[in-house]
Amino acid sequence: MKLISETEQLIIRQLTLDDAEFIIQLLNEEAFIRYIADKNVRTHADAVNYLTNGPLASYRDYGFGLNLVLLKETATPIGICGLLKREELDYPDLGYAFLTEFCKKGYATEAASSVLNVGMKAHSLNTVLAVTLLDNEGSNRLLQKIGFELKGTMALYGSQNNLYEYTSDK
Repeated sequence: MKLISETEQLIIRQLTLDDAEFIIQLLNEEAFIRYIADKNVRTHADAVNYLTNGPLASYRDYGFGLNLVLLKETATPIGICGLLKREELDYPDLGYAFLTEFCKKGYATEAASSVLNVGMKAHSLNTVLAVTLLDNEGSNRLLQKIGFELKGTMALYGSQNNLYEYTSDK
């Protein structure tokens, strides 16, 4: 497993197949299904398939992807955060999701800021995008807080989303 970054409170590392049980838990949270999508990951085999064809394939193909976020003090997994490359977008985008019990504590902001800074440097990126549903107030606030600029809206996966952009010349 590859360490991506360490912050004051968090360890951020690449996901492995050993993280399957946590992925089942996270992807079935009400907020994940509402604001991201129902990925239909219900079993260990589903989670292994999701990891293999999602984050692990992204590491192989692009050198980056979603990472596991753990509390440094206890090594408790609390969410995922990383850069993604979607065919629908011209640049990589920042993605994240956290267990509800760990939301509104600053962890997502800390993880997103670290992943963004480390990822842009490591992969020589000048621009990173982010998309979030119009009514996802927490994500919209977080993106603006860490320096993303709202560029407009776009349809993605059947829903209207806010499109944000972060450029390294800020």
